[in-house]
Amino acid sequence: MQLMQQQCQRAALSSRSRRVLVEAKTTKAPDAPRIVRGTCFVTKDNIDTDQIIPAEYLTLVPSKPDEYEKLGSYALIGLPDEYTTKFVEEGEMKTKYKVIIGGQNFGCGSSREHAPVALGAAGSQVVVAESYARIFFRNCMSTGELYPVETDVRVCEELNTGEDVTVDMEANVLINHTTGKEYQLKALGDAGPVIDAGGLFDYARQQGMIKSAV
Repeated sequence: MQLMQQQCQRAALSSRSRRVLVEAKTTKAPDAPRIVRGTCFVTKDNIDTDQIIPAEYLTLVPSKPDEYEKLGSYALIGLPDEYTTKFVEEGEMKTKYKVIIGGQNFGCGSSREHAPVALGAAGSQVVVAESYARIFFRNCMSTGELYPVETDVRVCEELNTGEDVTVDMEANVLINHTTGKEYQLKALGDAGPVIDAGGLFDYARQQGMIKSAV
Protein backbone atom coordinates (compact mmCIF):
# COMPACT_ATOMS: atom_id res chain seq x y z
CA MET A 1 0.00 0.00 0.00
CA GLN A 2 2.89 2.37 0.76
CA LEU A 3 4.30 1.75 -2.73
CA MET A 4 0.85 2.40 -4.20
CA GLN A 5 0.64 5.72 -2.35
CA GLN A 6 4.07 6.77 -3.57
CA GLN A 7 3.16 5.89 -7.16
CA CYS A 8 -0.13 7.79 -6.92
CA GLN A 9 1.61 10.84 -5.51
CA ARG A 10 4.25 10.88 -8.24
CA ALA A 11 1.68 10.31 -10.98
CA ALA A 12 -0.69 12.95 -9.64
CA LEU A 13 2.02 15.60 -9.42
CA SER A 14 3.69 14.80 -12.74
CA SER A 15 0.50 14.63 -14.81
CA ARG A 16 -1.38 17.56 -13.31
CA SER A 17 -0.99 19.70 -16.43
CA ARG A 18 -2.17 17.13 -18.98
CA ARG A 19 -5.09 15.40 -17.29
CA VAL A 20 -8.60 15.50 -18.69
CA LEU A 21 -11.02 17.08 -16.26
CA VAL A 22 -14.45 15.46 -16.19
CA GLU A 23 -17.86 16.53 -15.03
CA ALA A 24 -18.89 13.29 -13.34
CA LYS A 25 -17.22 10.08 -12.18
CA THR A 26 -18.04 6.65 -10.74
CA THR A 27 -17.58 7.97 -7.18
CA LYS A 28 -18.98 5.32 -4.83
CA ALA A 29 -20.39 5.89 -1.35
CA PRO A 30 -17.79 4.75 1.22
CA ASP A 31 -19.81 1.81 2.50
CA ALA A 32 -21.48 0.84 -0.78
CA PRO A 33 -20.48 -2.57 -2.19
CA ARG A 34 -18.54 -2.60 -5.44
CA ILE A 35 -21.29 -4.37 -7.40
CA VAL A 36 -22.83 -3.41 -10.74
CA ARG A 37 -25.93 -5.03 -12.20
CA GLY A 38 -27.30 -4.21 -15.62
CA THR A 39 -27.55 -5.10 -19.28
CA CYS A 40 -24.27 -5.96 -21.02
CA PHE A 41 -22.84 -4.91 -24.38
CA VAL A 42 -20.47 -7.49 -25.87
CA THR A 43 -17.40 -6.63 -27.95
CA LYS A 44 -14.48 -8.73 -29.17
CA ASP A 45 -10.67 -8.42 -29.25
CA ASN A 46 -8.59 -5.29 -29.89
CA ILE A 47 -11.24 -2.63 -29.37
CA ASP A 48 -9.12 0.47 -29.84
CA THR A 49 -9.56 4.00 -28.57
CA ASP A 50 -10.54 5.29 -32.01
CA GLN A 51 -13.46 2.86 -32.00
CA ILE A 52 -14.35 3.92 -28.47
CA ILE A 53 -14.28 7.64 -29.30
CA PRO A 54 -13.08 8.78 -32.75
CA ALA A 55 -10.58 11.64 -32.89
CA GLU A 56 -13.11 14.05 -34.42
CA TYR A 57 -14.94 14.21 -31.05
CA LEU A 58 -11.88 14.97 -28.93
CA THR A 59 -12.58 18.69 -29.15
CA LEU A 60 -15.42 18.18 -26.66
CA VAL A 61 -14.42 19.36 -23.18
CA PRO A 62 -15.45 16.84 -20.47
CA SER A 63 -15.35 19.47 -17.70
CA LYS A 64 -18.35 21.20 -19.31
CA PRO A 65 -21.57 19.34 -18.38
CA ASP A 66 -23.23 19.62 -21.78
CA GLU A 67 -20.09 18.56 -23.65
CA TYR A 68 -19.50 15.70 -21.20
CA GLU A 69 -22.98 14.40 -21.99
CA LYS A 70 -22.38 14.85 -25.71
CA LEU A 71 -19.09 12.95 -25.50
CA GLY A 72 -20.95 10.02 -23.98
CA SER A 73 -23.46 9.99 -26.81
CA TYR A 74 -20.61 9.21 -29.24
CA ALA A 75 -19.13 6.34 -27.20
CA LEU A 76 -18.27 3.27 -29.31
CA ILE A 77 -19.58 5.00 -32.42
CA GLY A 78 -16.43 3.89 -34.22
CA LEU A 79 -17.20 0.16 -34.02
CA PRO A 80 -17.24 -1.65 -37.39
CA ASP A 81 -20.47 -2.48 -39.18
CA GLU A 82 -20.48 -6.05 -37.84
CA TYR A 83 -21.79 -4.57 -34.59
CA THR A 84 -25.40 -4.18 -35.65
CA THR A 85 -26.58 -3.12 -32.19
CA LYS A 86 -25.76 0.48 -31.32
CA PHE A 87 -24.12 1.10 -27.95
CA VAL A 88 -25.97 4.43 -27.76
CA GLU A 89 -29.17 4.55 -29.78
CA GLU A 90 -29.50 7.31 -32.35
CA GLY A 91 -31.01 10.42 -30.77
CA GLU A 92 -30.13 9.28 -27.23
CA MET A 93 -27.47 10.72 -24.92
CA LYS A 94 -27.05 7.65 -22.69
CA THR A 95 -26.54 3.94 -23.22
CA LYS A 96 -28.70 1.26 -21.63
CA TYR A 97 -25.60 -0.92 -21.14
CA LYS A 98 -24.02 -0.51 -17.70
CA VAL A 99 -21.62 -3.36 -18.35
CA ILE A 100 -19.25 -3.72 -21.32
CA ILE A 101 -17.77 -7.13 -22.14
CA GLY A 102 -14.51 -7.30 -24.08
CA GLY A 103 -11.91 -9.77 -25.28
CA GLN A 104 -8.15 -9.25 -25.38
CA ASN A 105 -6.31 -5.92 -25.50
CA PHE A 106 -9.35 -3.72 -24.81
CA GLY A 107 -8.54 -0.02 -25.17
CA CYS A 108 -5.48 -0.40 -27.39
CA GLY A 109 -4.31 2.39 -29.68
CA SER A 110 -3.69 5.99 -28.69
CA SER A 111 -3.34 7.14 -25.10
CA ARG A 112 -6.40 9.43 -25.11
CA GLU A 113 -8.05 9.78 -21.69
CA HIS A 114 -11.29 10.59 -23.49
CA ALA A 115 -11.82 6.84 -24.08
CA PRO A 116 -12.81 5.81 -20.52
CA VAL A 117 -14.41 9.23 -20.03
CA ALA A 118 -16.72 8.69 -23.02
CA LEU A 119 -17.78 5.25 -21.77
CA GLY A 120 -18.44 6.62 -18.29
CA ALA A 121 -20.29 9.65 -19.65
CA ALA A 122 -22.51 7.29 -21.64
CA GLY A 123 -23.54 5.57 -18.41
CA SER A 124 -21.37 2.46 -18.33
CA GLN A 125 -19.75 1.61 -15.01
CA VAL A 126 -17.54 -1.41 -15.64
CA VAL A 127 -15.70 -3.27 -18.39
CA VAL A 128 -14.93 -6.98 -18.07
CA ALA A 129 -12.25 -8.21 -20.49
CA GLU A 130 -9.45 -10.75 -20.78
CA SER A 131 -6.83 -8.02 -20.97
CA TYR A 132 -6.40 -4.27 -21.39
CA ALA A 133 -3.97 -1.97 -23.06
CA ARG A 134 -1.87 -0.71 -20.16
CA ILE A 135 -2.55 2.98 -20.85
CA PHE A 136 -6.32 2.40 -21.00
CA PHE A 137 -6.25 0.64 -17.62
CA ARG A 138 -4.20 3.48 -16.20
CA ASN A 139 -6.59 6.07 -17.65
CA CYS A 140 -9.52 4.31 -15.99
CA MET A 141 -7.74 4.81 -12.68
CA SER A 142 -6.73 8.37 -13.49
CA THR A 143 -10.23 9.54 -14.44
CA GLY A 144 -12.26 7.34 -12.09
CA GLU A 145 -14.79 6.83 -14.86
CA LEU A 146 -15.23 3.06 -14.86
CA TYR A 147 -13.81 -0.16 -13.43
CA PRO A 148 -11.56 -2.28 -15.72
CA VAL A 149 -11.99 -5.85 -14.48
CA GLU A 150 -9.98 -8.75 -15.88
CA THR A 151 -10.88 -12.42 -16.22
CA ASP A 152 -9.15 -15.52 -17.56
CA VAL A 153 -12.43 -16.63 -19.10
CA ARG A 154 -13.26 -15.66 -22.68
CA VAL A 155 -16.55 -14.11 -21.62
CA CYS A 156 -16.96 -12.30 -24.94
CA GLU A 157 -17.80 -15.70 -26.42
CA GLU A 158 -19.96 -16.75 -23.47
CA LEU A 159 -22.28 -13.76 -23.23
CA ASN A 160 -24.54 -11.95 -25.67
CA THR A 161 -25.43 -8.29 -25.92
CA GLY A 162 -28.62 -7.55 -23.98
CA GLU A 163 -28.20 -10.19 -21.29
CA ASP A 164 -28.74 -9.25 -17.64
CA VAL A 165 -25.54 -9.56 -15.62
CA THR A 166 -24.01 -8.67 -12.28
CA VAL A 167 -20.35 -7.80 -11.89
CA ASP A 168 -19.56 -8.46 -8.23
CA MET A 169 -16.15 -6.96 -7.54
CA GLU A 170 -16.41 -7.94 -3.87
CA ALA A 171 -16.74 -11.68 -4.56
CA ASN A 172 -14.86 -11.43 -7.90
CA VAL A 173 -17.57 -13.09 -9.91
CA LEU A 174 -19.61 -12.27 -13.02
CA ILE A 175 -23.14 -13.63 -12.93
CA ASN A 176 -25.21 -14.05 -16.08
CA HIS A 177 -28.78 -13.93 -14.81
CA THR A 178 -30.10 -14.84 -18.25
CA THR A 179 -28.34 -18.22 -18.32
CA GLY A 180 -27.53 -18.70 -14.64
CA LYS A 181 -23.81 -19.18 -15.34
CA GLU A 182 -21.06 -17.64 -13.22
CA TYR A 183 -17.51 -16.68 -14.19
CA GLN A 184 -14.51 -15.92 -12.00
CA LEU A 185 -12.95 -12.47 -12.14
CA LYS A 186 -9.55 -11.19 -11.09
CA ALA A 187 -9.42 -8.86 -8.12
CA LEU A 188 -9.04 -5.16 -8.90
CA GLY A 189 -6.41 -4.84 -6.23
CA ASP A 190 -5.05 -1.35 -5.52
CA ALA A 191 -6.91 0.07 -8.53
CA GLY A 192 -10.27 -0.40 -6.79
CA PRO A 193 -9.95 2.24 -4.04
CA VAL A 194 -8.56 4.77 -6.53
CA ILE A 195 -11.57 4.41 -8.83
CA ASP A 196 -13.92 4.30 -5.82
CA ALA A 197 -12.60 7.72 -4.84
CA GLY A 198 -13.34 9.18 -8.27
CA GLY A 199 -9.88 8.94 -9.78
CA LEU A 200 -6.21 9.43 -9.07
CA PHE A 201 -6.36 13.04 -7.91
CA ASP A 202 -9.35 12.55 -5.63
CA TYR A 203 -7.69 9.49 -4.11
CA ALA A 204 -4.44 11.38 -3.58
CA ARG A 205 -6.31 14.19 -1.84
CA GLN A 206 -8.23 11.74 0.37
CA GLN A 207 -4.97 10.10 1.40
CA GLY A 208 -3.27 13.42 2.09
CA MET A 209 -0.71 12.92 -0.67
CA ILE A 210 -1.51 16.29 -2.23
CA LYS A 211 -3.18 19.33 -0.76
CA SER A 212 -6.79 20.11 -1.56
CA ALA A 213 -7.45 23.38 -3.34
CA VAL A 214 -8.68 26.07 -0.96
